[in-house]
Amino acid sequence: MNENIKQQLAKIKEYWNSRSKKQKIIGVGAFAFFVIALSLIVFFATRTTMAPLYSELSPSEIGAVKENLDGRGIAYEITEGGTGILVPEEAVDTLKVDLAAEGLPQSGTIDYSFFSQNAGFGMTDNEFNVLKLDAMQTELGQLIQGIDGVKNANVMINLPQEQIFVTEEAEKASASVVLETEPGYQFDEKQVKSLYHLVSKSVPNLPVENIAIMNQNFEYFDLNNGGGSFGGDSYAQQMNVKKQIERDIQRRVQSMLGTLMGQDKVVVSVTADIDFTKENREENLVEPVDEENMEGIQISAQRITETFTGDAAGAGGIPQAEDPGDTATYMEGATGTGDYERNEETINNEVNRIRREITESPYKIRDLGIQVMVEPPTADDPESLPQENIDDIQQMLGTIVRTSVDESYNADLTDQVLEEKISVSVQPFNGKVTFEEEASPGIPWWVYVIGGVLLVIIGVLVFIMVRRRREEEEEEEEELEEIAVGNILTETEGSERRKQLEKMAQEKPEEFAKLLRTWLSEE
Repeated sequence: MNENIKQQLAKIKEYWNSRSKKQKIIGVGAFAFFVIALSLIVFFATRTTMAPLYSELSPSEIGAVKENLDGRGIAYEITEGGTGILVPEEAVDTLKVDLAAEGLPQSGTIDYSFFSQNAGFGMTDNEFNVLKLDAMQTELGQLIQGIDGVKNANVMINLPQEQIFVTEEAEKASASVVLETEPGYQFDEKQVKSLYHLVSKSVPNLPVENIAIMNQNFEYFDLNNGGGSFGGDSYAQQMNVKKQIERDIQRRVQSMLGTLMGQDKVVVSVTADIDFTKENREENLVEPVDEENMEGIQISAQRITETFTGDAAGAGGIPQAEDPGDTATYMEGATGTGDYERNEETINNEVNRIRREITESPYKIRDLGIQVMVEPPTADDPESLPQENIDDIQQMLGTIVRTSVDESYNADLTDQVLEEKISVSVQPFNGKVTFEEEASPGIPWWVYVIGGVLLVIIGVLVFIMVRRRREEEEEEEEELEEIAVGNILTETEGSERRKQLEKMAQEKPEEFAKLLRTWLSEE
């Protein structure tokens, strides 16, 4: 056994010494690379990929989940400062179902099922009221989440205390709702009205005017109680019109810039100056039909022409006078000849008679200001947003201001005035509300690394095998050449010896006999 080992070691040593320096370096490098690649494959193949099971939980909830995982013998990691927990990726879905069946995590939200599961004696009225309010908020939030465009909803309800005396007027409840809406989703007036009525009818003694609804971008969803008319004279109605105009322009700008930069990268504020002056007037206008020649339409015409030629007749008689006491006489004896001609033309023209009763619009946008804050692509680097993009934003906002302001106030909107009405600020958003999104499943990066390493290893092995096969073939060719040369030499020596023996037998038979006796005695 030891001899075989020594022989194998000797062969290996002989083979190694027979290699050139370059071949030795290539062999050592290939062996080292193979060992490293194999180690990496084993590391990544045996490595456990951790995925988030829960996040943003309280320490007590994390502790309950941790205790359950310890009992199951499942590896885990506590992250996010004790508010998140990671488990093996392949066990995430199963653990969520199993823990939910056991009532974990206990997030603290209470719904109406709590009372059926924990019914019993020993609960005070105050405790019951607190639990009832929490259950009402939870159920209303889940109800709102079922509406299209709403991802999550948080509800806060303020219920008044019950009055001791019956004669006292009961106080009204109030509610605040914060919605996490889908990016770019726009609620119409009908949906907003339905949302207000849903909250109002879910809580006793809650009027719609005591409800405030907003989304994660601080956009308020106001209920329009004006009945679709903007002709109110009261201050409240005018403010509602002003808010609605500002909100509509803000939503359009937010949607446009949000599509360009990202919904969470833009914040828009709009301020409008509205002219609520009413004007009712009546106009009675007379205009020519032909304005170029200032003429009307001829409806009738009368033309009279008189001519006279001859001697003049003597005038006489007493003319009629207004006062009978006054008399006038004509001079007699006047003589002479002459011509007389008279032309008279009377034309009746008809003109355009226009009567207008004009009621001016109850509101006009007299002035408009738009303020926009934009977060650059790299939040900490304002230079990451090119100046060309800022100029494009200012140009779009200038077009909106020009088309929104009423024509009677639009004459003075020069480029310099527009720059004063538009403000674009580029800075990071430190107070931005963020919501955790589930990571989309994909191929881990280490799979690509392992695939690349395997391809390299396969290529190296194929190269080594081809090179070794080529070397073996060269060695076999060399051995065959040596064998062939040896055979040729052996055949040559035998033929010469045979010729010498034949010559010796013919010329010296006695010596040849002695040689044969010697060979026979040796054998």
